[in-house]
This record gives sequence, structure tokens and C-alpha cells, in this order.
Amino acid sequence: MAKANMSPERNPMPSQDPKVRAHNFDEVALGYSEEAAIDEAMRCLGCKNMPCVNGCPVNIRIPDFIGEIKKGDFEGAYQIISESSSLPAVCGRVCPQEKQCESECVRGIKGESVGIGRLERFVADWHNSHSKEAPALLPSNGHKVAVIGSGPSGLTCAGDLAKKGYEVTVFEALHVAGGVLVYGIPEFRLPKAIVAKEVDTLKKSGVKIETNIIIGKTLTVDEIFDMGFEAVFIGSGAGLPNFMGIPGESLKGVYSANEFLTRSNLMKAYLDNPTTPIMKTGKVAVVGGGNVAMDAARTALRLGAEKVYIIYRRSMEELPARREEVEHAIEEGIEFSLLCAPTEIIGYNNPDDPRDPKNGFVKAMKLVKMELGEPDARGRRRPVEIEGSEYEIDIDTVIMSIGTSPNPLIKSTTDGLEVNARGGIIVTEEGLTSRKGVYAGGDAVTGAATVISAMGAGKTAAYAIDKELSAK
Repeated sequence: MAKANMSPERNPMPSQDPKVRAHNFDEVALGYSEEAAIDEAMRCLGCKNMPCVNGCPVNIRIPDFIGEIKKGDFEGAYQIISESSSLPAVCGRVCPQEKQCESECVRGIKGESVGIGRLERFVADWHNSHSKEAPALLPSNGHKVAVIGSGPSGLTCAGDLAKKGYEVTVFEALHVAGGVLVYGIPEFRLPKAIVAKEVDTLKKSGVKIETNIIIGKTLTVDEIFDMGFEAVFIGSGAGLPNFMGIPGESLKGVYSANEFLTRSNLMKAYLDNPTTPIMKTGKVAVVGGGNVAMDAARTALRLGAEKVYIIYRRSMEELPARREEVEHAIEEGIEFSLLCAPTEIIGYNNPDDPRDPKNGFVKAMKLVKMELGEPDARGRRRPVEIEGSEYEIDIDTVIMSIGTSPNPLIKSTTDGLEVNARGGIIVTEEGLTSRKGVYAGGDAVTGAATVISAMGAGKTAAYAIDKELSAK
């Protein structure tokens, strides 16, 4: 075994040059080599109390899988991860480890924490490249469970139940399985081949996936029960975009981040002759400061935007996006306009344009400068408008990335399903809704959150469903 690595700094992640990657959709981070992975693993102290595990929403046995990497047993490391996670190659790429497992790492006290996420990605990629064995199919235990939505929470719930012998069918509204992993996260952060591989692994473990099924239209929850399913898990996500309600949001050239990213990621709008067009030139303003805003801004740049701005009403310290994504965006040339907020989107009419000119097109954006005042209920300093500070910037496209809400379709077509004021499904700690046999988790409950928190909710619900049905 290699010697312990007491370097205060983690092994750097190889990546594409910013000037090159800003013009392609290839994955930015290139991944560790075997040598780098082992060297990084040797930085782990193998703490007996394992504080990093407490920071993981799905409780992966982190020191144990890193211990296998130290020995060069990468497949053994994968098997340990897969006990807790159905999507290790995904989590290794998009989870905010710096706020979760890595934030609890002892090595982070006097230096940088162990690169847990990078090691998880390495192990998953190694397994996908080297393993040819299909997962073992367990004999059916006689119980059928339906999962609505094939995003992180739905796939996790389905995977955990399949491991216990349940006959699981996932109903997906879109034509491709993966939910937000395929329509929301860009190729340069999460290659779609990775998602397809993870989904294929679940299929081989016995999970059935039915696409183009809109629950509430094609089928209802009542009809699902009539088909012989004994429990239903709702993991339909939060696909209803929020807007600011300012003048000009109905102009052509104003997108929600959901629409913009779906057109690019799922509908391939970046192709030369796309079936669903999207902007490819001009100046773009992305309103918001989360990971989705970073994804939209970096996608716009790759589509051919002349200039891309991030418009955010707080300072860089309050920006909620992952530090790595912010750093990548800055390296690629995206400009951050902080402590400002839009008040109006200004349009113009062009009667010579072959498209309908009546609604007008985006021309500029009015902004007002902000300063941080007293903390709000969540402890964040509240942005306060500076009187008389309005100004304008020339803009051709606006992308609103200020959050999403759960789609109301399932609630409106399902009797006895209680929701809160934000449209989120109300559940118990075990994920049970107000209707017997119906569970829910992920963004459909919390509103837009992280992939790993949605996976944690799917895992919790799978445990509760098994507890209920196995007692019958």
C-alpha cells in the first residue's frame, strides 16, 4: 500500500482549458487517473467516528470505500458505494460535497478536505469502464410498487426497492428517463451517456421504465392502484418555473431556465438545424445565482452568445451556487453583475421580422442597484434597493433562474393529497403523504433542491414502503 499523503492540498482535478471548453459541450472536468485517485485516497485518515458519513444524505460508508481505493481495489470501492447510492457516477459529478460530506472532513480543519466527490466519480467511472457483469436479479417478493418520475428521487426509490425483490415500474412523462439529470444539467457537467448508463444498470436489476406517461393525463394515481400496484412514490420534481412579475417578461427572447436548458440538453437546440430553436448570438442576462443559473449562463456562452451576465441581487459571498461552478463560469468569461436586480425588460417591435412582431422582442433591461440590509428569517442579509440608482443594459435574451415549484397536475388529479402554500406535497418523516399508500419525496415535496437530497428522500420512502408492504 502507498504511504499516507499528509499534503494539506488535494490532488487537482484535470480539466479542459477555459478558452477551449467555453466553445464546446464536452465535459469540463476530466477525472482522476488511478495514480491520482490512490494518492488522494491516502489523504484520508480513516476516522473511527466517520464525521463525513454524517454529512452524506444517503450515508455512504465513505472511509470504507476510500480504504478500498488505497488498496487498489476499485471494484470493491464501487460495491460499497452502490450499497447506499443508485447513482454514484452522477453524484460524483453534481453533488455539493463541499457543503455535505467534505465539510465534515477532519483534513479540512488545517487544509483542504479529502476530494470525496472526485473519488466517488473515479470509482464509478472505473466500474463502468471495466465491469461487464449485470447486477443480480432477485426473485420477486410478490409486491408491486409504482414510481412517478425518473429523476434522482424516483430512480433511488426504484433501485432500493428492486434490491429487495419488489416489482417496480417507473412512469416518466418525457421520452427519455433521467428527469432533471437529462433535461436540466448540461452535457459539460453531466454527460448524458453517464445518466443512460446508470438508468441501464437499474433496468438490468429489474426496474421497468415506461416513458411518455403523464400522471394526471395519461394515467391517474387511482388507475395505477387499479393496475395492482400496492404503493406509489411521487418523485415528479419541481418543473414549474417562477418569474419575477416585472414588465416585459412576456417578450420574445425571455426564457425560464427550465425551458432554456430543456431545449438545449434534451431537444438538442445546439445543432445546426434544430427542431426546437434557441438563441445562438447576442447578449444574454441570466437572473439568479444558483447552480441552475450557472448552467444556463455557461450553456448560453457555448451556444454562441457574445456576452453573458449573471444578474444577482446579493454579493458573491451569498451566491448559492457551488464554488466550483462559479469559478468555472468566471474562468470562461461570464460577467457577474452583483448587488443589482431587474425592474423591467424593455422590448421593441420589428415588422420586418418573419415571426409575429406583436409581442415584441427583448432590447434592454432596467436594473436597480442594491445594498445588503438586516438579515432575513433565514439569516441572510436582505437586499435593499438604493433609491435613484436605476440604469439600463443592452440585452437580446433574458433567462429567469429564480427557482421552480412543484407541478400542480398530480395534486389536482389525485383526491386526498395535501400540499403546502408553495405547492409542495406534505409528507411525514418517512415520506408518507396524506393518502394511504402514496409516498412522495424530492423536489415535489421541498421545491427545487439538490440531487443528493432528492436521493435521500427516495431512499427514506423506499425504506418506509418496504416496512409497510413486508408486514402484509
